[in-house]
Amino acid sequence: MEIKQLYTNCLSEAAYFIASDGEAAVIDPLRDVDTYLKMAEEQGVKIKYIFETHFHADFVSGHIELAQKTGAPIVYGPLTEAGFKIHLAKDGEEFMVGKLKIKALHTPGHTLESTCYLLHDEAGEPYCIFTGDTLFVGDVGRPDLFSGNMTKEDLAAMMYDSLQSKIKTLNDNLIVYPAHGPGSSCGKALGPETFSTIGAQKAGNYALQEMTKEDFITAVTTGLNTPPSYFPVNARINKEGYDSLDEVYEKGLQPLTVAEFKEKAKDEDIWILDTRPESVFTSGFVPGSISIGLNGRYAEWAGTLIPNKQALILVTEVGQEKESITRLARVGIDNVQGYLQGGYEAWQASGEQIDLIIDIEPDELAMDIPHDNLLEILDVRKPSEFETAHVKGAVNVPLDTLVDPLNVAMIDDTNNLYVHCAGGYRSVIAASLLKRHGYHNLRNVLGGFGKIKAEEGIQVVYPDSVKA
Repeated sequence: MEIKQLYTNCLSEAAYFIASDGEAAVIDPLRDVDTYLKMAEEQGVKIKYIFETHFHADFVSGHIELAQKTGAPIVYGPLTEAGFKIHLAKDGEEFMVGKLKIKALHTPGHTLESTCYLLHDEAGEPYCIFTGDTLFVGDVGRPDLFSGNMTKEDLAAMMYDSLQSKIKTLNDNLIVYPAHGPGSSCGKALGPETFSTIGAQKAGNYALQEMTKEDFITAVTTGLNTPPSYFPVNARINKEGYDSLDEVYEKGLQPLTVAEFKEKAKDEDIWILDTRPESVFTSGFVPGSISIGLNGRYAEWAGTLIPNKQALILVTEVGQEKESITRLARVGIDNVQGYLQGGYEAWQASGEQIDLIIDIEPDELAMDIPHDNLLEILDVRKPSEFETAHVKGAVNVPLDTLVDPLNVAMIDDTNNLYVHCAGGYRSVIAASLLKRHGYHNLRNVLGGFGKIKAEEGIQVVYPDSVKA
């Protein structure tokens, strides 16, 4: 028996590969399925089933592509309605993978069709459960992402029943393998681990403590941040279907000379996306580029900031072209129309015009605050981060709000704008967006609030409940 968790940090997503006695199953695969095909080939096993715990909202699943390439059926739980052929599992239905038995447990709550898969080992003993977004480490799936006509309170009530009847009755030593880990927007506050046990979750997960249904509904529906804007799009794609990733690569992996790239960039309907690290981007970039570095939560921010069908041309580090396209496709962005051959260095060597963003250290910000009457500090962190602590006088402009031109227009372009986030990744994205909208009096504060709050001479505001 082999159970392998395949974890993707920039999406906080876990897929699973299970193998036994010449057969295999994949649970919640990503859109780029070559990893699973390679594992099956290397181990000499045939992928027999593709199990989906629900219609994912935060990424495009590889279920359709993997089914086309293996012939394996796609298994969803009860109440699933899809635009492609599936095996609709009954609650309690069992599937054999080699000598392993996998039992479907319908657990509506996160979504109507949400289903967990209980695995029994070769000896027939319950060994682990793949909980999808029903149960995380320290949290449960939020009930407000893809609910159809149901309210989040309706789904939270279903979640309570699912946890009481299907999850809390399991043995404490059972391993819990969820679909997401820390950083995912599919829950409120996931723990730092990517797996756990039922016993540990009974002891430490707030949602598994003894409480009334009414108290549970309040607990899981309170404090929910607005989900990323691409979530409904991805859920629809997963339900209705999508283009082959091979076709996406064929269109996107087109090398463009500097002249060809420049010509395409003249089209206002095409955006330039630069996927190099933010520390490299600020020192020079193709004018009009948006920076979203592969080294951060690239796919999530791309999905949030770039419209689903937006035509793109890419500037990447040489050799990172396919990776950049793959990660975009994972969140449903698959209209890349080529990349700059030779990367930014080729653009620079050709003598074409470049742009840059000035980086400053927090001590320079401290020196400028008393003397610059036009100074404005833009804090692009989430409101919850800003409320915990912020620089006195700073304006909170969350990064995800900068996709709306009306929000950008509220920023005074005559001011000297000092942009920061928590650590430096988001502030460069924000600065690139502002540059694209014609704002040029910009400074990117290196190290973000993490370094700013330690700088003498910069006054930080804390709420009464937090000690400075």
